Amino acid sequence: MNTEEKNEVLNPTVVKLGVVSFFADIASEMLYPITPIFLTTILGASVTSVGIIEGVAESIASLLKTYSGAWSDSLSKRKPFILIGYLLAALSKPLIGASTSWLGVLSARALDRTGKGIRSAPRDALLAESVSPELRGAAFGWHRGMDTLGAAVGPLFALYLLSTYADNLRPLFYWAVVPGLLAVLVIFLIKEPPHTESRKKIENPFKLWPQFDPAFKKYIFSWGLFSLTNSSDVFLLLKAKQTGQSMSAVIIMYCAYNLLYAISSPYLGKLSDVIGRKKLMLSGLLIFILVYLGFGFATEAWQLWVLFLLYGLYMGATEGVGKAFAIDLAPKNLKATGVGILGTVTGLCTIVASTAAGFLWDHVGSSWTFFYGASGALLCACFLLFNAKRAS
Repeated sequence: MNTEEKNEVLNPTVVKLGVVSFFADIASEMLYPITPIFLTTILGASVTSVGIIEGVAESIASLLKTYSGAWSDSLSKRKPFILIGYLLAALSKPLIGASTSWLGVLSARALDRTGKGIRSAPRDALLAESVSPELRGAAFGWHRGMDTLGAAVGPLFALYLLSTYADNLRPLFYWAVVPGLLAVLVIFLIKEPPHTESRKKIENPFKLWPQFDPAFKKYIFSWGLFSLTNSSDVFLLLKAKQTGQSMSAVIIMYCAYNLLYAISSPYLGKLSDVIGRKKLMLSGLLIFILVYLGFGFATEAWQLWVLFLLYGLYMGATEGVGKAFAIDLAPKNLKATGVGILGTVTGLCTIVASTAAGFLWDHVGSSWTFFYGASGALLCACFLLFNAKRAS
């Protein structure tokens, strides 16, 4: 890739990676709002089981992010990891629909998240390497915008299929393989730039930890605090269903959340290049606290609409920006490893968060699931405010 292309946010590599994520998220998000309902109503699983599935699945993805990131750095290759990761995710979708117990769903979700774990850190590193550092936030914001646009289209596709199949959920899981495979096809069009630096030897990524400076480590610690209480979004969907909303209404709310997330991500990513990642992430955490407190008390449809839209702003301010922040603070030759470590810490903590959230829901009350999440966001915000280095 030449210097001129790196000085353009929407260069060919960034655009194609965005299209890949667009199709992949159509496949994933057309299923995401119906999967907890499929589990609890069709398969008879408890909410605790839903929490275990999400926690275990996300932890698998997160463990693999560090290893795939370190492996990608050592080989100076990104594209093979991206290709295999998206292919596994596409093939996992129909397996969920064919499941007859929550353990079958757990296995299929584990395969899906294995794909995510393999592809995520190398893809983010390739994205970072495709633009100059001063455009990194904008590139990540645009990528999250395309990703989340797919997440808005996917549930609408699910609504259409639900009307076609008279609310039969299983066919939706089989249809999801189509956009998933389209994402894989686009990857073949991406040209990976040559890399001059390579360690060749594949090391234990955790042995590389001393090479990261204290600013990076403090950032990882603070986000880990938050992730210990930040449970899966399926609990937001279950809360909407608990208040008496129809399946269609829940899906439309989820679409609206993703649409605002998609629209805000490019702007907020670019804004982080100007004002710094830290300020924007603190603002996002404040929104999260308000949203989760609101979900704890919400009883009316209009309240849920407001909260889902605000949640979209939180995601726009933190998801892509958080990855860009990790890459800013990581050593130059360990970009994929750095963002992989962020993903691993996030996912391991998600096991605790989602399992605890399901337990609180079943044994104490659904409101406590959200109060628990708000408390972790407050701790993280305080630590970031006083300890984490500003990155721009």
